[in-house]
Amino acid sequence: MNETIRACLENVRKPARYTGGEYNAIYKDKKDVDVRFAFCFPDIYEIGMSHLGSKILYGLLNSMDGVWCERAYAPFLDMEAEMRKRGQPLYALESGDPVGEFDILGFTLQYEMNYTGVLNMLDLAGVPLRSSQRTSLTPLVAAGGPCVYNVEPMADFFDLIMIGEGEEMWPEIVALYRRAREAGMDKQAFLREAAKIGGIYVPSLYDVIYTEDGRIASVTPKDTAPAVVKKRVVKDFDKSYYPDRFIVPSTEIVFDRAMVELFRGCRRGCRFCQAGYTYRPIRAKKPETLEKQAKALIASTGWDEVSLTSLSSSDYPHLETLCESLVDYFEPMHVSLALPSLRADSFNLDLVQNIQKVRKSGLTFAPEAGTQRLRDVINKNLREEDLLEACKVAFAAGYNGVKLYFMMGLPTETDEDLLGISQIVRHVIATFREYGKNKARGVRINVGISIFVPKAQTPFQWLGQISEEEAQRRKQILMDSLKIKNVTYSIHNYQTSFLEAVLARGDRKLSAVLVRAWQLGCRLDGWDENFNFEAWMQAFADCGIDPAFYANRELAWEDILPWEHISSGVTKRYLYSELEQAKKGIATPDCKAGCRNCGALSLTGGGRCDV
Repeated sequence: MNETIRACLENVRKPARYTGGEYNAIYKDKKDVDVRFAFCFPDIYEIGMSHLGSKILYGLLNSMDGVWCERAYAPFLDMEAEMRKRGQPLYALESGDPVGEFDILGFTLQYEMNYTGVLNMLDLAGVPLRSSQRTSLTPLVAAGGPCVYNVEPMADFFDLIMIGEGEEMWPEIVALYRRAREAGMDKQAFLREAAKIGGIYVPSLYDVIYTEDGRIASVTPKDTAPAVVKKRVVKDFDKSYYPDRFIVPSTEIVFDRAMVELFRGCRRGCRFCQAGYTYRPIRAKKPETLEKQAKALIASTGWDEVSLTSLSSSDYPHLETLCESLVDYFEPMHVSLALPSLRADSFNLDLVQNIQKVRKSGLTFAPEAGTQRLRDVINKNLREEDLLEACKVAFAAGYNGVKLYFMMGLPTETDEDLLGISQIVRHVIATFREYGKNKARGVRINVGISIFVPKAQTPFQWLGQISEEEAQRRKQILMDSLKIKNVTYSIHNYQTSFLEAVLARGDRKLSAVLVRAWQLGCRLDGWDENFNFEAWMQAFADCGIDPAFYANRELAWEDILPWEHISSGVTKRYLYSELEQAKKGIATPDCKAGCRNCGALSLTGGGRCDV
């Protein structure tokens, strides 16, 4: 660590975020390395170190001969101020070397509110923001992550973007980079070659033309670029790379535990859920694979908790057998299991009590909507009876609290649907009063309410978000109806959700807004204490762009969507048919009842999902 970094750390609140040196971090001799890779997470250390995908790619890249992958996270405001004051560029935690000197900078786009964080990190690294300003082969600036399914607002800043699962693509990109460097290839020649790799999107190889009213008239590929970039997926999940050790953080992080991934994909088909569509098809690991991975991680890290992760963990077909085996192995070691993403309609008390022998945690369910009518619209195949039965069993066993998650502003939502949220809460309380084992302790209900954001590659991508005025009216209805004893609630900030909707449905014209917002001081926008809505609105005004055009406008089938040249594998026709079913209030059975023919299986060459 150089003296400038040391001086910076003397004046910040949490210096452990910036020191590196953690257990299991990977160090290599520079003379044995010919490709240096900076994995850049555009949020603070505590968030980035909790992200499973980053751990997988960090291990994968470092398993390659001659490649050294290091980490960089967005500095918090105090550290940024110290770095800028002292002229300290953004540096990698392992070596302390400036990120701008690396061969490849790889960003993960997990959340639209991190976009200004990308710009800030590039600027701190001394790297020009726009791809067009970076004319040499090095450094290459790439991106992956869930936001790539509409990455157009950020397209001008990246040389290439990975659509799908990075385990498949990064080895091919590194190999191409090596060949390009040895052959003396310039950046444009490299990008033309990169566009030939499945799943690689090179934004500069696409011309976007707009109509006079701001809609997209055409998206035209150039040179070798395909008309549609199709997502790449890992076909055999048991054989795909998974690290046998994670870096153990030097300070507390959000998810401070080992994680094993049960499966990717989701069979449920909730119409608002981007991940449920973009992670298809479902591919599950065998129980013996998961056991081996969990045991290796605990042995190499010393953590006392293993999380079994997926979009809907209770849908894993071998869950009970797996959990029984892991509990038998880990309980004597005082290592607990965590099972997030449980569904009320498949709640199994024996399973939950078994995995919580070492450490008991709370219960969380997500009904999403207050009435069955609206749950059918959004295809949340959950009945209130299922929720109350799950609460009954849990309360009778001694639980006295539950968290419930809902959304506000869903398509076709009425005031009756909103009032249904408080009705469900009252019914849960009544269930506790009738069946609760520990009535003397009382019941505690925590209600979390987010605001619906239409996302690309979902059936609701054509729909707009409600206006701020309407959101405030509905919020007041909820606040009045949730004044119930033993109930606490939180309702997400509309302004943050509005900006998220703008960026989620935006096009390339928003790149100018992002730069202007960053210039006005916007960064770490996902943190309430940093979010400056007025600065964002000033940025839109300065660029002559109406944000409501993106967030609140309803799109038609004939409209060319900004992300139309990016394919998640699920067809546009299927998504639109689900929208039509939603407008009729008709639910679609999940994939276990039979293949829905959404198109995702074409990515693995046919067969069936592991449902």
